[in-house]
Amino acid sequence: MPLPYVLLSAAVSLDGYLDDTGPDRLLLSSPADFDRVDEVRASVDAILVGAGTIRADNPRLLVNSDERRAARVAAGEAEYPLKATVSATGELDPAAAFWHTGGEKVLLTTDEGARHAHALGLAADVVPLGAALDWRAALEYLHDRRGVRRLMVEGGGTVHTQLLQQELADELQLVLAPLFVGDPDAPRLFGPGAYQGGRLRLVESRRIEDVVLTRYLPTAPGTGDRVTAADRHWLALACELAELCPPSGTAFSVGAVVVAADGSELARGHSREGSDPVVHAEEAALAKADPADPRLATATVYSSLEPCARRASRPAPCARLILDAGVRRVVTAWREPDTFVPGADGSGVLAAGGAVVVVLPEYEQRAKAPNRHLEG
Repeated sequence: MPLPYVLLSAAVSLDGYLDDTGPDRLLLSSPADFDRVDEVRASVDAILVGAGTIRADNPRLLVNSDERRAARVAAGEAEYPLKATVSATGELDPAAAFWHTGGEKVLLTTDEGARHAHALGLAADVVPLGAALDWRAALEYLHDRRGVRRLMVEGGGTVHTQLLQQELADELQLVLAPLFVGDPDAPRLFGPGAYQGGRLRLVESRRIEDVVLTRYLPTAPGTGDRVTAADRHWLALACELAELCPPSGTAFSVGAVVVAADGSELARGHSREGSDPVVHAEEAALAKADPADPRLATATVYSSLEPCARRASRPAPCARLILDAGVRRVVTAWREPDTFVPGADGSGVLAAGGAVVVVLPEYEQRAKAPNRHLEG
């Protein structure tokens, strides 16, 4: 199921703390960075915090800029993003500022938590998700029922930790403040447990007064049919590569990326790349990978179009090339239509060879875009 783009936002001390243990909230960001956060809030569909953040900080979570709110309204959006929180118990202070400022609010909770929340009269839509909280179910609800495409998560540490460990976070925006807390009882940003393998990818580093903003994206693919945020990033890249293809009236424009289990990119390619007028995207990418590389056995091939099962231009179709390379996981956006090969079923060839094929239909339109000239 499609999920929102989940952006984790946090500020920490040099020694990794979110706050100290004093009675007042420790201000880690600079004034200019608070304004940046306000800009990010204005750009999203919803802002989410955990119940612990509401109890500890009593946040309002507003877009403070009049100009940014006016721009949202002019664009046909609500003045304020939806505010969401999660609580297994539903036991939250009905007088908290969260409920009484801004626009719409929603509490995502358990069946038991919903009963408590209704009894307290919380000023929000109360959504029970079952006997236990499930992050994927919560995100699916926000996407499907509330139209949330971009979700900003502002804490706390437990929420950030869970979303990262469950590989549901698409981006981490981390601000490093030039001070130390040094109190072992103070809250830290990330807790212990198993995180995704590999290194995150740094996409931005920026000084903002006396703090530093860093933005990271996850890179490690999922396993089997389990989809991670990184799978969506890599498939989006494959769709971008398809835009580089020289147009053809007799073949699709396709992009492909080969990614190791630790998130390392092994190779990329696109249809009709270089001087070869008939090369396919997966073929071009695999030709650049070392066939003796042991990482291919646990790698994922991302292709904007389902790998071909039959072709006239070369002896081996791309589905067979993928299997022969040892790859056993493929993520694609679009099943091959009958435009050139009736009854094409690359997924069936891959599955028969022991590979898992994952289709993310939310990327289908992006995959089709460079092939519009072939319609009709």
